Amino acid sequence: MNNGSAGHEEEGGAWSGPAGAEAFAAVEAATDWLLGYPFVFEALSRRIGTDELLVDYGCGPGRVADRAARVLGARVVGVDTSAEMLALARSTATAVAEFHLVRDGRVTGLPDECADAVMCNHVLASLPTEEALLGVFAEIRRLLRPGAPFVLLTTDPDCTELEYASLRVGAPGASYRLGEEMPLRLLRTDGSWQEVRNHAWPVDRLPILLESARFREVSQRRPTVDEALALADPGLVHRHPWTSERSAPPLVITSALAS
Repeated sequence: MNNGSAGHEEEGGAWSGPAGAEAFAAVEAATDWLLGYPFVFEALSRRIGTDELLVDYGCGPGRVADRAARVLGARVVGVDTSAEMLALARSTATAVAEFHLVRDGRVTGLPDECADAVMCNHVLASLPTEEALLGVFAEIRRLLRPGAPFVLLTTDPDCTELEYASLRVGAPGASYRLGEEMPLRLLRTDGSWQEVRNHAWPVDRLPILLESARFREVSQRRPTVDEALALADPGLVHRHPWTSERSAPPLVITSALAS
């Protein structure tokens, strides 16, 4: 176990309140910054131009939205269900144009078909039912103009056997049914581990659900460490051996277009 064997763990199902927002902001997310976010940005870069509107649905403390704005040159808008997350993001994510609260499943202040692209990173794991997941897809579809891209980053719930640089997926050797509660452990910047309760959404189920939510041309990609060498920050590439990431990459990028 990398750096966390002597650390403490906290349990909780949601990043709620000021303490939850601060805890989320302290997550290291090295595996995500190697095999996830750079590939999300790459997928978006093929479809979105400078100053076009990109919505980060479930922006959390705004780190990814801020980096997307700087990398892509897009006008990035962050949205989240947590007012505390948005308050933290406003104070730190200075490249993000604006922030909006999601209330009762709807993004406040954003009209239909306003977005040129939407990204959604690790949000689905917080959703307990297929109905809730489809509700998020429907709201994202409302925001997107026809033909605009949607890029989704998820963790494969089947990757339970390996110890990744900054995360542990489920219990070792366990398998999880659709939507079943599943523990996820995330490495913090102080070397301790944060445990949260997620829900298992198999990646091969996502294309079917997206098509039912009026998306088309759904494709999936599982980025590898070798591919990341040309995209990720060089300092990060050499920070870890990435043994498990090479053996079984845990992250999947799902891309689709709004019908």
